Amino acid sequence: MRYRTWIALAFTAALALSGCAGSGAAEPSKEPETAAAETSPEPETASQEASAASLSLIDPSKWNYNEEDGVYWQIEIPYCASPAAPAYETLGIFVPEAYMEAQDNNDGTYTCRIKEEGAIGSYTAMTAPIVIPVNTPGYSAMAAPADYVSAAADYTQAGFIYVNAGCRGREEGAPAGVTDLKAAVRYIRYNEGSIPGSMERIFTFGMSGGGAQSALMGATGDSELYLPYLEAIGAVMDISDAVAGSMCWCPVTNLDYANEAYEWNMGVSRTGLDEEMQTLSNGMAQAFALYINSLGLKDEEGALLTLDASETGIYQAGSYYDYMKTVIETSLNHFLEDTSFPYTPSSGKGMGGGLPGGGFPGRDGAPGMGGAPDGDGLPGGNDITGGFVDEYGRLQNDGINRGLAEQEAAEPQTYETVQDYIDSLNQDTRWVSYDSASHTASITSVEDFVKACKKASKNIGAFDDLEGTQGENVLFGYGDGAGTHFDPIMAELLKDNEAYGPAYAADLSKQDILGNTVDVRMNMYNPMYYLCSYYEGYQTSNVAGYWRIRTGITQGDTALSTEMNLALALENYGCQVDFETIWAQGHTMAERTGSPTENFIQWVNGCLAQ
Repeated sequence: MRYRTWIALAFTAALALSGCAGSGAAEPSKEPETAAAETSPEPETASQEASAASLSLIDPSKWNYNEEDGVYWQIEIPYCASPAAPAYETLGIFVPEAYMEAQDNNDGTYTCRIKEEGAIGSYTAMTAPIVIPVNTPGYSAMAAPADYVSAAADYTQAGFIYVNAGCRGREEGAPAGVTDLKAAVRYIRYNEGSIPGSMERIFTFGMSGGGAQSALMGATGDSELYLPYLEAIGAVMDISDAVAGSMCWCPVTNLDYANEAYEWNMGVSRTGLDEEMQTLSNGMAQAFALYINSLGLKDEEGALLTLDASETGIYQAGSYYDYMKTVIETSLNHFLEDTSFPYTPSSGKGMGGGLPGGGFPGRDGAPGMGGAPDGDGLPGGNDITGGFVDEYGRLQNDGINRGLAEQEAAEPQTYETVQDYIDSLNQDTRWVSYDSASHTASITSVEDFVKACKKASKNIGAFDDLEGTQGENVLFGYGDGAGTHFDPIMAELLKDNEAYGPAYAADLSKQDILGNTVDVRMNMYNPMYYLCSYYEGYQTSNVAGYWRIRTGITQGDTALSTEMNLALALENYGCQVDFETIWAQGHTMAERTGSPTENFIQWVNGCLAQ
């Protein structure tokens, strides 16, 4: 691809850093609320009729009823005609009773029709938003519901339609998961007029790998790259799969430069590397800086964000660096505004960061308890899909054991004043200053923050490790559960390494069943590909108009640039973006205050009230 061609010259003094920089300020291709609907043709196309021959509409005579929650529901509804994994590729739909006229079939089921005048708050059966959870930590598979989903009530009580679609996971290889979710969205639109809900108001939400796939649903609407994969599973064609909005907690995304971003941002905290590994880390960090200087991101005032060479570290200066420093300081100051002193860290906030192990919160925002999936979707359930306890006793919730580096967990202690808390941050070295008159904190540098709060917890090649064993290696594999290398920058840096060079080169040339190499599938799983003029995919999709992104700032899972770049690219594209980094929280459904579920619902309501 053209945006990779400069890598062979990446370390020459003559490289022109601004050669590929895009304007980064394009208008969105669709208005936020109507992006999906305007791309949808009328229902009775020939393609849809062909799909209907083997893919039926939702049967109005097979609704179940949950009296306690006042919800009509159906499950095990196929959303594609030629499923690759029939056990996963079905969905459930959960509808408030206010939107239904029901007739008892006297066999435990009901025949329902839309009650158009039915209303909950400001929503009617025809204007209600449709929300779709993406509970795929570590890009894992999401089981289709096999029974009533109790978490649906959190949303139906707010007047939402809740659609819970199963999808394939990383073992099937990208783009299987997002392809399935797109097929589910298309099928829901295929049923327009048969079920309540506005087809212009579809929102996805997820955390970690689920946050990433929610972001992809928002960024890749109607992308032609997905069409052969959708056709292969018998998805309804000629209907839009674009969504109106995307909620992303700690999205593990932007994987084309995620390894390099990790070394640029967090490599400064590494110690004890041998010369070869230090050279590799440095080369990756420099490659990320060159990428940023070609990407064309701009701040809220329209100023170009770039990195400059620095006396210490690798490109730890420039407007992009200063912007990240401001993001960190804003996060800390919001924490100090939100926190009452005396203050004792507990699950949710504190020096250790986040809910224990980054667990999913329960319905009241309490920490999850771990264990097997409870089928309650996201974020209403209080179990962790694919969770495990690592060798240091920390609960990890993405199902990927990444060989985490040991980090001592601090014992909770009480901080009597703000200054006591600031002093605790400065216990090893002074890097935070606090002005009690203005109630404002500032930091010395991004590097000092990383060394104190965001140390690298993954090996070099955080997402594409040297042995190809990461979950993301499996994600870009070929459906056999084996890992495949996917990073061409690492391949270039390691090309003369006899142990690893040949493996990287060979993997990058492999083709999937549709004849695509990994770089094509990488584009399909990279929201930036559709958002920035640096990439060939710029403006080739219908991008969601509304975005809410939250991340725990201390997480060692991704570089801070991951969410920051995504938010900047979306803002530059013209989307409405609500972005926050949450101080002292890790890889979790991070929120400054309140519960993730309630905050998500309020955000959707706010988007649709405009």
